Amino acid sequence: MYEYISGQLANLEPTQAVVDCGGVGYLLEISLNTYEALRRAEGERVKLYAHHVVREDAQQLFGFYDMAEREMFRLLVSVSGVGNQTARVMLSSLTVDDLRDAIQTQDVKRVQRVKGIGAKTAQRIVIELADKMGVVGGGRPLASSEQSRARDEAQQALLMLGFAKPAVEKLLASTDWRNADGSAMTVEEIIKVGLQRL
Repeated sequence: MYEYISGQLANLEPTQAVVDCGGVGYLLEISLNTYEALRRAEGERVKLYAHHVVREDAQQLFGFYDMAEREMFRLLVSVSGVGNQTARVMLSSLTVDDLRDAIQTQDVKRVQRVKGIGAKTAQRIVIELADKMGVVGGGRPLASSEQSRARDEAQQALLMLGFAKPAVEKLLASTDWRNADGSAMTVEEIIKVGLQRL
């Protein structure tokens, strides 16, 4: 529902930020990594990428300083047994790069060192997310913001066209979505390939 919230940073705490957007204050739950990035911007205009959670008894907005952190958050909460707060704790304890490296190298103990993460949950995270880190063969890093945005938009489009979410996620995680010349595919190109393969 919300892609990002852009406005003046009205209040900042280690776990929450309030962004004044057109006279409306949006309360966003944040990680310590996002907090550190925002500390230099208090009172200034900021842009936080959002993840909206709707429950029977509440609605929550999670805010992320960059798209890579939001992408990692969404991958974490897709794992059985990992809720929103657990994912936020993980992203407060480890950077996106550290977490990605731990998953890619199957370093279960490193993941387990995060408060509240037991051995079984750590193993599930490593096993279920190992093929979703945006890496091909030689080890390319997690998708850049542009690539991440293109994949997010392509996923939404394919879901709106009626394709099953598990199939779409599996397809999008199967490659780094680059053209033969190494350039990143556009949203349209990813969707075209998706329509052929799904």
